[in-house]
Amino acid sequence: MKVCLAGEGGMGLTHMQVLSKLEGVEVVSLAGGIEQDTRAFAEQWKIPHWSLDLRTCLRQPGVEAVILATPTGLHAEQALLAMSMDKHVLLEIPMALSLADSKRVVEMQRKSGLTCMVCHSRRFSPAHRELRRQMHEGRFHLYHLVVETYFMRRTDLNMFGKPRTWRDHLLWHHACHSVDLAAWMLEFPHFEVWGQRGPDHPNLKIPMDMSIAMRSASGVLVTMAMSFNNRGPFGAFYRYIGEEETYHVFRDELADGDRKPVTLQGLGAFEAQDREFFAALQGARLPEASVGSCLPAMALLDRIEACFAPR
Repeated sequence: MKVCLAGEGGMGLTHMQVLSKLEGVEVVSLAGGIEQDTRAFAEQWKIPHWSLDLRTCLRQPGVEAVILATPTGLHAEQALLAMSMDKHVLLEIPMALSLADSKRVVEMQRKSGLTCMVCHSRRFSPAHRELRRQMHEGRFHLYHLVVETYFMRRTDLNMFGKPRTWRDHLLWHHACHSVDLAAWMLEFPHFEVWGQRGPDHPNLKIPMDMSIAMRSASGVLVTMAMSFNNRGPFGAFYRYIGEEETYHVFRDELADGDRKPVTLQGLGAFEAQDREFFAALQGARLPEASVGSCLPAMALLDRIEACFAPR
């Protein structure tokens, strides 16, 4: 299958590292945002065509699918464009920066019949999947999921230390991971939600700190502390507090309450996620993390954002 990759930044690299392992998948075009970086990326990975215009890349002969690893504010419109051109879409999180735009993406997918999947990579982590399996088998009963998401984002720099062309978002990007994970782990129950945000950064004009809480109909609590002001280790740290045990998850690693590692089976999250997209295409079926299955999380984010409004 011939594929277009959109995005020459950190997540574009992450996807390219996985795609290079997949038999039968060929990246034939790269759509970038910065000319010098796009050219260098294409040369490094021997991608025969590149352009700063996504439409041009999608028109390359034989392209059937696109992976959108582009700035978050472009996701919805680019997904709509790709599906209007009859291309399947693997879309980096979040699918959009609003519930309204998320609904537009889902509606286009339903009308087109194309595959459109969101990179909710937490769903594919072997650590989270193992705990979900235990919960569904009745071997682990969750009381409280505590999430700490920490970064230092006082300047617009990407993971390579280069200036970013877009602005990150604690709620619609980083909270999206954990809100969707909680909903997926508990099979999408009704949640009550609360949220508070700290002051905006004087230059970036975005909130740098947030606290979010949710409670399921059965009483399971989800508590999130999030910051772009944190010094020290960065990423999302998950603590599952249950009747039988307390578990800690960081990326694809699982440990018990004594921090003893738990042996896991399966691929890492990013590889499992990308493989699922192509397996769904081959099998002509809905993928895990289809845009439709992710819409409940976007509705929760919309409700959380409403909590931030002045009263």
